[in-house]
Amino acid sequence: MIRVWQGDITTFDVCAVVNAANRSLLGGGGVDGAIHRAAGPGLLEECRKLGGCETGSAKITGGHDLKARHVIHAVGPVWHGGGQGEAALLASCYRTAMDLAEAAGCRSVAFPAISTGVYGYPSEAAAEVAVDTLSAWLEGREGWEVTLVAFDTRTAEILGKALER
Repeated sequence: MIRVWQGDITTFDVCAVVNAANRSLLGGGGVDGAIHRAAGPGLLEECRKLGGCETGSAKITGGHDLKARHVIHAVGPVWHGGGQGEAALLASCYRTAMDLAEAAGCRSVAFPAISTGVYGYPSEAAAEVAVDTLSAWLEGREGWEVTLVAFDTRTAEILGKALER
C-alpha cells in the first residue's frame, strides 16, 4: 500500500524514514538537514563511519532521536535534463531503500520526494518514478505501508496525481 501524507517527515512514526541525502551522508539542506537536526548528533557520528554513498544507492543507520528506528540515506541524482540516466538512478534509490528496509525487518517506510529540491529533478517526473518503482517493488509483497511524505501542498498534489495514474 502506498499513500501520500503532507507534513514533517522527521515526526513520522514508521520503522524507517528515508533521507534525501548527499553523497557525503554528513547532512546538508532541506530534508537532509532537517533529519540530521531532529535525529541529533548520534546520526552524524554514525554517518561518518559509512564512508559516503554513491548516487543511486542508499545506506541505513539507526534513527537516533527520531521516532523511526532507522534512517535510510538515499542519494538521488542531480537533474541534468534527463539524458544522463537520472530516471534509472532515482529508481535505484527507491529500490535500494526498500531492499534495506526489508533486510532490517521493516514494513513501514516514509519517503520524501528524492532529488526534487536543490538537485532540481522535475517534481512530476520524480513522482512518476517513485510511484512506478515502489509499486513494482511492492508487487507480490504483503503487509507493507509506504508513505510518500510531502512537505507542502503542491508536492502532495503532484504525488497524489502520480499515485492515481
